[in-house]
Amino acid sequence: MINVQNITKNYGPFQALKTISFQVDKGQIVGFLGPNGAGKTTTMRILTCFMPASSGRVNIAGYDVFKESREVRKRIGYLPENVPLYPEMTVTKYLRYMAKIRSVARQNIKSQLDDAIEACGLTERRHQIIGQLSRGFRQRVGLAQALIHAPDVLILDEPTSGLDPRQIVEIRELIKTLGKERTILFSTHILPEASMTCERLIIISRGEITGDVQLEGGRAVSKQKNMESVPVATLTLSLEIAGAPADDILTILTDIPDVIRVEQTSTKTADTATFHLHYTPTTDIRAEVAETIVGRGWQLLEMHTTEVSLEELFLSLTA
Repeated sequence: MINVQNITKNYGPFQALKTISFQVDKGQIVGFLGPNGAGKTTTMRILTCFMPASSGRVNIAGYDVFKESREVRKRIGYLPENVPLYPEMTVTKYLRYMAKIRSVARQNIKSQLDDAIEACGLTERRHQIIGQLSRGFRQRVGLAQALIHAPDVLILDEPTSGLDPRQIVEIRELIKTLGKERTILFSTHILPEASMTCERLIIISRGEITGDVQLEGGRAVSKQKNMESVPVATLTLSLEIAGAPADDILTILTDIPDVIRVEQTSTKTADTATFHLHYTPTTDIRAEVAETIVGRGWQLLEMHTTEVSLEELFLSLTA
């Protein structure tokens, strides 16, 4: 649905985007993450035809953003960071106005307006003046205007910015619901939000794509950098073992299935050493590790699991 190839964007001598490429498939909810000033908003403005790239190509729903922008705009819904609302209008009048701007057929306006209001949980607020709504409900109105023309793709720029914790949860659940029928790309710099909403994260830093992370159950299971996809060991099993030379223990632990790598961090005495086993997060190797150690007559003095957080992974990809 979204195919970005080698786009750059220059503001005079400053290069905001440096030959970035990525793809979002139909039906995916993808987070677009990066520090402030990384290039997220610039990228989204290019995708939504608000500004041209300096070079490169963008294709959305089979249409070229630069050559067929009118067709692209028919198929995308855009929620900018600062939602363009008219505070003196009621929710219904504003959305009807946006439907006309979006060239929704006259006979379809009522049904699509009702669908957008229901999808965004605005039924009880539809006749209220926008200026009297809380920030959370104004954000819902912004989402409704992005949906009013029934687009295939939603592009959301910081959709939970400035919301309180309850409003954030509500918008997160709304995005999940909308993602069942649409392709969604949304930018954020709040990692917990992305991990609980997305199946994939595209990381951008200083105008460059620095990582592409696949998620399962909110945990990173693989990352891609420089076109090479590798497993992400989000779990580490730390062990203190006695009763054999450290090199012998290291060799045996390395051969245990699902272990990605083993690190020896210290040797306390001649026959006691500490090891860290990095393994895939979809498995639990603790029982097998314990059986292996005890079965060889070694002493298992300590064993505990630690998890590499998404924050640490994000920092490593944006450093």
